[in-house]
Amino acid sequence: MSNSTPPVSGALSGKALNIPDVNVDVLTGGAVVNGAHDERFTPQQPPTGLYPDVRSFGRRFGLLIPATNTIMEHELWSLLVANSEAAGVDGVGLHTTPVITPRPDISTPQGIAEFRAGFLSGLEAAVQTAALGRPQYMIMGLSLEHILFGLDPIRETMAAIQRLSDLSWATWHDAVQAALGLLGAKRIGILTPFEAGGNASATQMFNDMGIEVVASVGLTATDLRHIAHLPDEAKEQAVVEVLATRSNRLDAVVQCGTGMSMLNVIDRLEARTGVPIVAINPTTLWYALRENGFGLPLHGAGRLLREF
Repeated sequence: MSNSTPPVSGALSGKALNIPDVNVDVLTGGAVVNGAHDERFTPQQPPTGLYPDVRSFGRRFGLLIPATNTIMEHELWSLLVANSEAAGVDGVGLHTTPVITPRPDISTPQGIAEFRAGFLSGLEAAVQTAALGRPQYMIMGLSLEHILFGLDPIRETMAAIQRLSDLSWATWHDAVQAALGLLGAKRIGILTPFEAGGNASATQMFNDMGIEVVASVGLTATDLRHIAHLPDEAKEQAVVEVLATRSNRLDAVVQCGTGMSMLNVIDRLEARTGVPIVAINPTTLWYALRENGFGLPLHGAGRLLREF
């Protein structure tokens, strides 16, 4: 059972975070050598008397993603590994639980509705499964604006999900709102793997935040499993030729869709266009880290993670 600790405040949200102490006394039973009890394997106890997770000793994050998503966990681990020592994130662990999404066809409104129902119904089981690993903080790995219309339904849905556990969560809508606020961004372009309806729903979420969506590009993946295969060249072309143009006068380009990778192109696009690229996976990780007190710069994912 997790030990209770005093609440801490999220550095970005100011909300009280419940971060349980998951350290344990692992050697109370001693060791057995060739069937006999042996005292040699009882090391000196830490000052607290409890031992940390030898890998996830800094923070144990639970990550929930659709079972079809092959991108988000890879991108988050890439950033953590690349920045482990310089950014002080050595000891931060990701522990992923897939949410079963049996209908990956999102080519029609009916397909999206079926995906929405399947994902939301699978969340409770996924949260219960994730809890077995005793995470200290949760990350929601889905663009809820693709399946829910408007900011209020997104917040209401996440509030219901959060009630399934006693942990705090990093969500895309909270992360991107914090990111755009720090960047002073009011005019954005959005890049998504969605179709027209999904882009309209994403636009509504940003409008509800007081953000103007000046231009949008949806690369229209018709199957959730295909999103990971969208080529970097198409993303770069969309940003350079349609979104971050001089006439649009954007404050930021925002990429939605956790199954779509942007990590290879963020730094290159920012250097070329001069416009910050706020990509969902790095930004959600940035939010989770900053909320939990990891404040040093992270490199390899653009201005937001380096400067804020």
